[in-house]
Amino acid sequence: MTRKPTNLIYGVDEKPPLATTLLLGLQHIFILSIAFIFPVVIVKEIGASPEDAQNLICMAMLATGFSTALQAFNKGPVGSGYLCPLLNGPAFVPASLLAGKAGGLALIFGMTAIAGVFEALFSQVVSRMRKFFPPEVTGTVVLMVGVEVIPIAVPKFFGVDSIHTSIQALPFFVALITLAVTAGFNVWGKGKMRLYSLLIGMVTGYAVSFATGILTIDQARLIFDSASFQIPEIGKFGMSFSAVMLVPFLVAALSSALKTMGDLTTCQKINNADWKRIEMRSIGRGMLACGAGNIASGLLGALGQSVSSSNIGLSIATGATSRQIGYAAGGILMLLAFFPKLAAIFVIMPTPVMGASLIFTVCFMIMAGIQIIMSRMIDSRKTFVVGLSIIFGLSYDALPGLYAGVDPMLRPMLSSSLAVATICAVLLNVFFRLGISQKMEFEIDPAADTSEKIFQVMEKQGGIWGARRDVIMNCIAAMNELLDAAPFLGLMGKKISMSVQFDEFNLDARAVYEGKPFEIPVAMPRIDFMHDEKASALSLAAFTMSRYVDRMSFSERDGKTELHMHFEH
Repeated sequence: MTRKPTNLIYGVDEKPPLATTLLLGLQHIFILSIAFIFPVVIVKEIGASPEDAQNLICMAMLATGFSTALQAFNKGPVGSGYLCPLLNGPAFVPASLLAGKAGGLALIFGMTAIAGVFEALFSQVVSRMRKFFPPEVTGTVVLMVGVEVIPIAVPKFFGVDSIHTSIQALPFFVALITLAVTAGFNVWGKGKMRLYSLLIGMVTGYAVSFATGILTIDQARLIFDSASFQIPEIGKFGMSFSAVMLVPFLVAALSSALKTMGDLTTCQKINNADWKRIEMRSIGRGMLACGAGNIASGLLGALGQSVSSSNIGLSIATGATSRQIGYAAGGILMLLAFFPKLAAIFVIMPTPVMGASLIFTVCFMIMAGIQIIMSRMIDSRKTFVVGLSIIFGLSYDALPGLYAGVDPMLRPMLSSSLAVATICAVLLNVFFRLGISQKMEFEIDPAADTSEKIFQVMEKQGGIWGARRDVIMNCIAAMNELLDAAPFLGLMGKKISMSVQFDEFNLDARAVYEGKPFEIPVAMPRIDFMHDEKASALSLAAFTMSRYVDRMSFSERDGKTELHMHFEH
């Protein structure tokens, strides 16, 4: 049973009232609808018709709705059990453009289904690959997921596009009001005002956009001109396949899978006040849900999907992470595919409102990534893994065209700042793991050494291992209690041999000394009843030591005693 964090209003296992659930689901759909720009971009680039774009959006609603609900399932082999919506993510855009130009929409859909199969297969082996994805890797991925949205969000916020290359006052004014209202209700709002902060901000943005002419009457007329009910044309374009397109789509699927791991790590962390490490089973089920979603996308006739980091940021911001919201958002999205008039509300979303909403949610994703990275001790190895990955990831956006000249086979792996940073983080983690021993030994001389030596040795080794700081500090404290007890065990002038062994789940420390075991009191010793100062000091040290460890035991051999201290990690 996980402990709910205090900043959450509705945790993952809680059921908000129906009206609240529907409104929160609608709020998530506003964020998801921003990704409908990608089908439009693909259609324009490959020369398809506006009707094709409209059909793609309807299929995206069906596929996204299905996948979002499936991801929220917490029983059975598919679904992470978290509120982690999916959308037509940018990870598949480069590969989809290549396929669209080579073989039209049918090739996009066929290869998207193949990518889904690959993602589903990868989900079955990912649980055995935990060591390749420590917190410094997953945290970097989460951070870069947020950073990747910045080049999309900031131009929209300032009204910059291919025509307007400098900041536009009116769009900036609308975006600023939208962001101010959203952030204001999130920071100072209570209860439902905080829950609906983004929805309130976006409604305000729509109203201000209409009043200032950014949202025109002609655009608004699209709502009235759209059909009230229409059955989407499922599988209209069919499916085709090409071996040449296999590598780009498999790379896109791998990038999507790693992004899923980072985002679901965030979901685990924000829903558990006692979060310690990645729970790989739910990660695997979540990846399988994404794979199933991409297979469904190919069959329906939609673009590839990946989890939406912005929606996770929204969950953090509003304090509502209930999986019931995932069911609601998924169901509403699938219904919208049959009601073009309602879907048109999202299609006409003003650009500055999009920019402000994205920036609002990105703030929380970046901070979530930093928190995951800092959940473990950092040494120079981890510093290089995180630092170099972020530097080269940012280089993709800071220096456009930098990677354009790489070999065409490698280009899909360097198709975005997230892809570059992810590949760097995984490879650097493997490289810097070389030479790390899981066991460390040293000696303590009670007559000459102080607690400072224990601290320095364990602080350095804890950073190398990437262990949790609180566990290392507990181990240091227990060792210091043994050092304090040394005079009363007759160990002055004798050395204590220490060995510490670590894996992702356990930290075990062993102390070997010449002497007998000592008694571990089960309750706080009553010092005032003890007449023997030596016994009282030893009893107090032993009891204090037992408070820091999860288990303690003794063994004797050849006149020496081995004290085993176990710490859960």
